[in-house]
Amino acid sequence: MPAKILIVTGDAAESLEVLYPYQRLREEGYEVHIAAPTRKTLRFVVHDFEPGYDTYTEKPGYTWPADLAFAEVDPGEYAALVIPGGRAPEYLRNDPELRKILKAFFDSDRPVAQICHGPLLTAAIDSLRGRRVTAYPALEPDMQAAGAGFQDTEAVVDGTLVSSRAWPDHPAWMREFLKILRTKAPA
Repeated sequence: MPAKILIVTGDAAESLEVLYPYQRLREEGYEVHIAAPTRKTLRFVVHDFEPGYDTYTEKPGYTWPADLAFAEVDPGEYAALVIPGGRAPEYLRNDPELRKILKAFFDSDRPVAQICHGPLLTAAIDSLRGRRVTAYPALEPDMQAAGAGFQDTEAVVDGTLVSSRAWPDHPAWMREFLKILRTKAPA
């Protein structure tokens, strides 16, 4: 039976930041489940960078079914966790069921990959204090307020935590995460 990976997300997550790791990890032979606040078809978004804008733009993205509701997740069944970005982390960080899931992964030092605005979730459970991370660059003050050392680079590895800035950094992010997974939880 292949090792299982959990992706936690919700509506308004960045399409590429959910679907790229989902497909890449399945390609490696992992069983991947997507959990959200409820079992439903999630509506993702596309964040793009356009000339003349001071920040990214947002457009409707793909839809995808959640396999599980957060309340149905048994964190002990999963070898690793992926936390995509987009706007979803802004509201998900307040979900008590998700906070329990996140805490279980950090308490047991299992591999966690977070990208873009995903570190807002790990900051909300005080799991970044004393760690090195990256995130979407606009989150640098948030990461520092959470007690993390911020690095503006493609991927930062701190123990079993791998963080990345945004979808353009996917190759470096997954390359580093897979190095850890191949050691800690081979497919």
